[in-house]
Amino acid sequence: MRAFAHPVRLAIIAAAASACIPAAAPVAPAPDPGARYRVVAADSRQETTFEHMAAQLSRAKVVFVGEQHDDPATHAAEVELLHAIGGSGRPVVLSLEMFERDVQDALNDYLAGRVTEEQFLARSRPWPRYATDYRGLVELAKKRGWRVIAANVPRPMASAVGRAGLAVLDTLSVPGRAHAAAELSCPNDDYRARFLAETRSHSAGSGPAPQPGDTLPTALAERFYLAQCVKDETMAESIVAALRAAPRNAIAVHYNGSFHSDYGQGAAARVARREPSWKLAIVTAIPARDPALAPVAPNAGRADFLIFTRRD
Repeated sequence: MRAFAHPVRLAIIAAAASACIPAAAPVAPAPDPGARYRVVAADSRQETTFEHMAAQLSRAKVVFVGEQHDDPATHAAEVELLHAIGGSGRPVVLSLEMFERDVQDALNDYLAGRVTEEQFLARSRPWPRYATDYRGLVELAKKRGWRVIAANVPRPMASAVGRAGLAVLDTLSVPGRAHAAAELSCPNDDYRARFLAETRSHSAGSGPAPQPGDTLPTALAERFYLAQCVKDETMAESIVAALRAAPRNAIAVHYNGSFHSDYGQGAAARVARREPSWKLAIVTAIPARDPALAPVAPNAGRADFLIFTRRD
């Protein structure tokens, strides 16, 4: 697995929260990824097999899987990858950006069979496409008895930081403040530079409203970056805490939007800061009209493995 460095373009995705009650679906699809995905080992820029990638990833302590949230083929590959890593025999911790820390009890209750799926979804604010995109991951973990971590900071807290800065966290009660990482760092580094460049290229329509005195788009983008850091730090702290409490040979597989882990930055860099000795691995899924023709060179630095999926 590679060391971290070098930034790249970013994908900033806002995920709404609304419940979606799914119908029954297979928990663990029989993997047949070779026919549908093109897998590239980024260091050699050579194509490899899905099975080889999974075997290599299984040697890491934490595997970050970066996605574009709206790609169905990526979500199919994610379930297959979790299935394959689980076949290594190591205890697995599934960590998800898609659930927030304050719903961990609801997630625990569902995994333990104390509540129905309908009750779980009513309490946990699943993303709108949970039934098709993330249910397979949770159901596989439930079947295998794996712990699942609601890793992200609650969205209202991130939005508050986006409006008023980090100081707003100091106004929260002790229980409320605990839903965000205790240690927060928002350095002026390559990650910040790329984030600001990408944010300035987008409309701020869905984000925090401009505040008096803002020099747009810079001031607004700066606050977006603070909110992004809170998300990254909270996910990293969640992963590290879960693994420290797990058996020594446990492996965490964390799913997030690709910007949170591309180039070993974001949440990945913050796990590495907390546990420098851990071996981390990065996977990025890249939707393409024709995976066979998708260029490798512009994406090679993003991850240890690239999964090119077919976007219809």
